[in-house]
Amino acid sequence: MEHVTLLLAVVIATALAFDFTNGFHDTANAMATTISTGALGPKVAVGMSAALNLVGAFLSVEVAKTISGGIVDESGIRTQVIFAALVGAILWNLVTWLLGLPSSSSHALFGGLIGAAVMSAGVSAVDGGVVVTKVLLPAVAAPVVAGLAALVASRLTFRIGRHADDAATAKGYRAGQIASAALVSLAHGTNDAQKTMGVITLALVTGGVLAPGSNPPVWVIVCSGLAIALGTYIGGWRIIRTLGTGLTDLRPQQGFAAQTSAAISILASSHLGFSLSTTQVCSGAVMGAGLGRRGGVVRWSTATRMAVAWCLTLPAAALVAAGAELLTGQGTWGIVLVGAVLVVCAAAIWRAARRRPVTAESVAPRPTPVEPLPGPQPGPAAQAPVLDAGLSASIPAPAAAPSPSAAA
Repeated sequence: MEHVTLLLAVVIATALAFDFTNGFHDTANAMATTISTGALGPKVAVGMSAALNLVGAFLSVEVAKTISGGIVDESGIRTQVIFAALVGAILWNLVTWLLGLPSSSSHALFGGLIGAAVMSAGVSAVDGGVVVTKVLLPAVAAPVVAGLAALVASRLTFRIGRHADDAATAKGYRAGQIASAALVSLAHGTNDAQKTMGVITLALVTGGVLAPGSNPPVWVIVCSGLAIALGTYIGGWRIIRTLGTGLTDLRPQQGFAAQTSAAISILASSHLGFSLSTTQVCSGAVMGAGLGRRGGVVRWSTATRMAVAWCLTLPAAALVAAGAELLTGQGTWGIVLVGAVLVVCAAAIWRAARRRPVTAESVAPRPTPVEPLPGPQPGPAAQAPVLDAGLSASIPAPAAAPSPSAAA
């Protein structure tokens, strides 16, 4: 690694901070349904997801190349523009996490890049064709495709197993759900960790460390994978609660169908270089699976709130990033001020979250109450002799008192 200025080091650290927020913001994508159906415990689920996110970061760099050399013009971008873009993306991630809304970290990053680039170099700095074909169109199509696939898969699983005993098949579907959740985690690392790789690579290009069009260096891949894995392990319990139980109620068959459909969609998009929102894919799959069971329902009020957050993500992150770029363009004092605002806002959001914490215990499925057996149940009086008999069997009998004649 060649010379790295202080500003470039700050941008790299900020990019890894965004990667960390991306991890705990998107943990729900892979593990919300697995936790809600009881296939895995919350801590075990996030641990497995973190490990597989790390592995997935090494599988491809296609999405990273889309971000580092596709969305914005490298030649007209300064390093502080990327810093402003990351500030907009991080703040939007933290706000939606506080509200428990599974919004798109990917679109927050894209919005930040677009807003900061336009403020810095004008509309010509953004490649509109790439934005439409590799960001906007996949954003519209992906949740629909994943939802329809999950709906069909759910109905097929219920139809195939309609004569089987639910209790007997649930164990097998839970095992399949664990496998599909692992695949989603791997796909998430393959897709989302690359976005941070792309941003850091773009920063290195603007700083003169790398030539335009370069692939991410190995150290960038390792750092990005570790940051998103650590964030995943922290567990975004607020969003896990929303996606796992707030959107619909899933049985193991539906959870398996939703996660399998989502994993296939994400892996296919990563192979094609589409920078897909895993949040939108997994949310669409969960809704499709919820409608795939007869009598299944989707809580459309929650779905509407999620859709509003999706629509606001790009413009909101873009506006914040544009304001941040307006300040950073004023010189060193502007960069310091933007950094201070980011730290203060992040601390305030964290403090607000601590007032009403959501923990792993809050999202764990509640045990199903055991129904009483048919027929009259023994009351306390009927149970007392049994209890007394058990106690008398475990306590030795007192020694017999001596007779009067023996005492004499």
